[in-house]
Amino acid sequence: MTIFATILAIMASTNFVDYVKIYCRSGRGGAGSAHFRREKFIPKGGPDGGDGGRGGHIIIRGNPQMWTLLHLRYTKHLHAGHGESGGKQQSSGAGGKDVFIDVPLGTVARDSETGELIAEITEPDQTAVLLSGGRGGQGNVHFKSPTNQAPRYAQPGEDEKEAWIIIELKILADVGLVGFPNAGKSTLLSVVSAAKPEIGDYPFTTITPNLGIVSYYNHQSFIMADIPGIIEGASEGKGLGLRFLRHIERNSLLLFMVPGDCNNITNEFNILLGELEAYNPELLDKSRVLAISKSDLIDEELRAGIRPDLPKIPNVFISSITGEGIKELKDLLWQQMNPTVEV
Repeated sequence: MTIFATILAIMASTNFVDYVKIYCRSGRGGAGSAHFRREKFIPKGGPDGGDGGRGGHIIIRGNPQMWTLLHLRYTKHLHAGHGESGGKQQSSGAGGKDVFIDVPLGTVARDSETGELIAEITEPDQTAVLLSGGRGGQGNVHFKSPTNQAPRYAQPGEDEKEAWIIIELKILADVGLVGFPNAGKSTLLSVVSAAKPEIGDYPFTTITPNLGIVSYYNHQSFIMADIPGIIEGASEGKGLGLRFLRHIERNSLLLFMVPGDCNNITNEFNILLGELEAYNPELLDKSRVLAISKSDLIDEELRAGIRPDLPKIPNVFISSITGEGIKELKDLLWQQMNPTVEV
């Protein structure tokens, strides 16, 4: 088994699920009633048939307490309730039961056949109808007219809708960590937040995104996301490929991490940038910061030789082991996210 097959097998057993495909069917509308009023001393009353009830909707809803689609992993079919038929005395049928799909913030829903975006959930308790239920049919009372005093027909309910829906999570975070495997992203997250990602001295330690809340001055904070490492060709599906590149789309600021002991910092940065551009050119519009990690492995003389060739973006040398540059990095990130606020 290859390393990537092993990784995917491990991913399948974890609690982080960011992609599901579900068959959804809304409810059918109830039929209108063709009933006539029949009471003592009124043997031939007029039409009094009620309307049918609306079919149930399939509704997606934002839940800030969730961070994964794990609860939907084994959900393959969702059926909303059908509306009930109308009754006598113009009584309307009950509406079909709606089905709510609770999802984490940052979730999008698409039609699996067309790829069309149906809904995007970014706020707590935000809702969107994925499939609307069929309208209830009108009762015969609506069809009474001067020339047709006793209509013996009513409107049938509207049919239900059905579709395969793709539900996809894109993590919401202020800062997204971008780097090759083993660049020190998880170690940094563990140092600046209370997150406890798995850390190891080998590639692909991180196989699921991790979130951490980074505390700042005056009880302020921001969210940092450790995205699994990118490799050259990720935009073409190599390595962990497109599975996690989509999580970067939500980050307002990208923190590129390149280890100081690599052969060519600028070259590695350009490869990372090229993969993001190939995946989605709009990612290049995001603010960028470069952190040269593992700086405890390089002396000041070597740093002086590196600095002139670094990419022309805000950068800082850091070491998550010794704590060097961590405060400066947090200041730099905050300043980039809040350019009008003095640090």
